Amino acid sequence: MGLSVAEIKKLMADLEKASGEAVYDILQVLHKEVEPTEKLLRETKLGIAVNKLRTSSDSRISDLVKKMIKSWKDTVTAQKRDASKKVEGKKETKEESRPVKSSSASSGNATSYTPPSGQRTPAKDGVSTEIYSDKVRNRCIDVTYTALAVGMTAHPNEVLACAKAIENEVYKMENGTGGNYRPKMRSLYINLKDPKNPGLRGNVISGKISAERLCRMSPQEMASDELKKEIEEMEKQNLFAARGATEQRAVTDRFTCGKCKQKKVSYYQMQTRSADEPLTTFCTCENCGTRWKFS
Repeated sequence: MGLSVAEIKKLMADLEKASGEAVYDILQVLHKEVEPTEKLLRETKLGIAVNKLRTSSDSRISDLVKKMIKSWKDTVTAQKRDASKKVEGKKETKEESRPVKSSSASSGNATSYTPPSGQRTPAKDGVSTEIYSDKVRNRCIDVTYTALAVGMTAHPNEVLACAKAIENEVYKMENGTGGNYRPKMRSLYINLKDPKNPGLRGNVISGKISAERLCRMSPQEMASDELKKEIEEMEKQNLFAARGATEQRAVTDRFTCGKCKQKKVSYYQMQTRSADEPLTTFCTCENCGTRWKFS
């Protein structure tokens, strides 16, 4: 059984006061006895404390610290990867019983459709989004269709069925077109139309991700695999960054500003809730200065 939080904090306090051989001895105990988890490292800030000794003039200490940090990073990464596989496996099993399907998919039209050149829209694909007497709902179906169709070759009827299902789910969630209806539809549109995230569109159209599940996913869950890796790497760095999470800022083109629609966005992550809750991502548009956050 590994060291408790109280035992680790006691050793950290001793480490701060120690010098010479005592520092090396305490590090050896931490290296052998700590069973690292992301929650433990966040709660104790052990990685930050140990990382301060990375540049020690004593090569034994600096080498040991580097070895400890690498070992802890690798362990936490493996734990998160295993946990993610388990969650995805459960979600996929649940979703198999209720995929979004359309008549075109069952008739085989999806495999024979050749989309028009340029950006696909309902008008170009020859389908009508005038479903309801409510213009707001029809417009949301229209833009959702356009987002889903980016780079896709699915039949128009199939794309339309998905767009209608998504809009209807948000409509039910918000009890109408008031409240958070428009912001939610806008957020879904931005994430679905991302050219670097064809996997999300493909999973929605194929039914692997249902409308119900999609509408309850966070922006981070909808992010492309590449962006998820960036965020995961930042989370790892924040566990061992001596200057804290706010200093670990990065600029990416994978977030879109909701105000000016530019894609040059800087972001950083910070623990704003309990240690076992996800980090909060803080975004700033480098073009207009708009700020937002999600977790």
